[in-house]
Amino acid sequence: MIDDFAMMQEAISLAKEAAAAGEIPVGAVVVDRQTGEILGRGRNRREQDHSPTAHAEILAIEEAAKKRGSWRLSGCTLYVTLEPCPMCSGAIINSRIERVVFGAYDEKAGAVCSVQQMFQLPYNHRPRVTEGLLEEPCAALLQQFFSNLRGNM
Repeated sequence: MIDDFAMMQEAISLAKEAAAAGEIPVGAVVVDRQTGEILGRGRNRREQDHSPTAHAEILAIEEAAKKRGSWRLSGCTLYVTLEPCPMCSGAIINSRIERVVFGAYDEKAGAVCSVQQMFQLPYNHRPRVTEGLLEEPCAALLQQFFSNLRGNM
C-alpha cells in the first residue's frame, strides 16, 4: 500500500528545491501503484529551462514514461503540490494516469476543480482525484515564495 502522505512529502521536497532555484515552488512525483516505485520526479523549471511547458507535472510524467518505456502510465498516481493547470491536466488525461493527488488549490489556473473541471469532461480517460492532501504546507510554500518575491520588488 502506497503512503499518500509520504509521496506528497516527496513532492513537497521537490517544491522546496524549485523555490531554492528561484522557481515557483511546485513539485510532483509519479508512482507505480502496484510496486510503490517512484517512476518520475519533477519540479518547476520554467525559468531555468526558458520553457513555458516545464511544469513539475509535465517533467515528472515525461520521466515516468521514459522509465516505463511507454507513454501509457495507467496504474500510476501523480502527487503534486498544486492543483494542475489546463496544460498539465491534458497531459494527465493523455498519459492515462489513474489517480491525481494534489495539495494546494489554484484559484487562478486550477483545471481540476477550481477554475475548470477537466477530469469531468467526456474525454476518453478520467483520473480519480484526491484533493487538498497536506494543503497547508503546500499553500504555505507558495505564499512564502510570492511574499518574498513581492518584498524584493
